[in-house]
Amino acid sequence: MVTESADLECRDLVRRFGDAAAVDHISLNIPAGQFFSILGPSGCGKTTLLRMLAGFEKPDSGDIHIRGERMNDVPPNRRPVNMVFQHLALFPTMTVGENIAYGLQRQRVPPAERRSRINSVLEQVGLPGLADRNPQQLSGGQRQRVALARCLVLKPTLLLLDEPLGALDLKLREHMKVELKHLQKSFGTTFVYITHDQSEALVMSDQVAVMRQGRFDQVASPEELYHSPATPFVASFVGDNNRLPGRVTGLTDGIAEVTLEDGQKVRGRAVGPGISAGTSVDLFVRPESMVIDLQSDQDNGRQMSRLTARVTTTLFDGANSRLETSAGNQTLYIRMPQDGRLAAHTTGVSLDVCWDPERAPVFARTAP
Repeated sequence: MVTESADLECRDLVRRFGDAAAVDHISLNIPAGQFFSILGPSGCGKTTLLRMLAGFEKPDSGDIHIRGERMNDVPPNRRPVNMVFQHLALFPTMTVGENIAYGLQRQRVPPAERRSRINSVLEQVGLPGLADRNPQQLSGGQRQRVALARCLVLKPTLLLLDEPLGALDLKLREHMKVELKHLQKSFGTTFVYITHDQSEALVMSDQVAVMRQGRFDQVASPEELYHSPATPFVASFVGDNNRLPGRVTGLTDGIAEVTLEDGQKVRGRAVGPGISAGTSVDLFVRPESMVIDLQSDQDNGRQMSRLTARVTTTLFDGANSRLETSAGNQTLYIRMPQDGRLAAHTTGVSLDVCWDPERAPVFARTAP
C-alpha cells in the first residue's frame, strides 16, 4: 500500500549496469515539504537514483510513486518533477525572464499569467526587476537562483538538485547553503538533493540518507547521523572522527572496554550486534568530544574514558584549530577551544585525553 501523505515513495528500487548494481534495493519515503539529501562518495549510485526519479533512467525492478501515483512508465516531461543541474544549464541567449518563461510556454500558460508568475518567483528568490538581464550579467549566486526560479515557477511536487553548488567557489557555496534552506522553507516544495559534501547535507536537510555501494547505510536527521552513526562507514564519512582499532576486553551495560594496540584501555558505546569479549573493533571519537587534562575522571557523575597521548603538531586554523597527537601508532586530532590554550600544548608534551564513553561508538570490525 502506497503512503498517501508522502510526496515520494520508492520501493525496492534496483538499477543495474551489466553485473554491477548502481542502485541496490533502495526504499525511501519522503513526506511533503521536506528537504531530503542523499549523501555519499562518488560512484555510490546517488546520481543514478536521482535520474530514476526524474525519469531519465528506468528501474530494472521496484516502484516509484509521487503523491500516490506510480511513475515507472511516465516519461520525464509528464512527471511533476523538475531538476537543477550542477552547471545550471541556463540558456545564454535568453534573458532571465525568458529562461524562467521557457517551461511555462511549453505548458501553454497564457502570456499575462506567465508575466505574473515570473515576477512573483523573481521576488521570492530575491531577484526583483532582473527579468530583462542576461544571465551572463549576473553573479554566480544570482544565476543559481535563476535556475531555481525556472524550476519552482512550474510548481513541481519534487525539485531534484544534482550537486548544484559544486561549481561555486567556497565562500559563495557557504552562502548558498543558507539561501537554499531558506528558499525551500519559503516555497514549501519537497527538495531531493544529492551531494558528496557532508557540510551541505548537514546544514540544509531535514533528513539525510547516507549511501554506499548502491545502498543506504542510514537514513536519519543530521543530528542523529552525527551523534549516533549506525555503521562504521557513517561514523567515518559524516564529520571528522578519530578511529581507534582494538579488541574488546569487557562489556558492561552496553559500554565496551577496548584494549588498544599500545595496551591502553579506553571505553565507548557498543553499537550493533556481534560485540563481545575478544571481538576486534573500531572505536570512533570526534575531535570536539575530547578534552584535555581533566583533574578527575568523573564528569557530571559519568566516568570518563582516558588515554595518554603525545603532541606531534599544533594546527592553528582559527575556530577550527586542532592538536595532532599520537597514541602508540595512532594519530588523534583534538579540537581546541579558542581560549588561548593552544600555545600551551607544545610539540612533544604528553597529556591525558578524556571523553564521555556514550559519545564514542564502538563497531565490530568487518572485512573491507
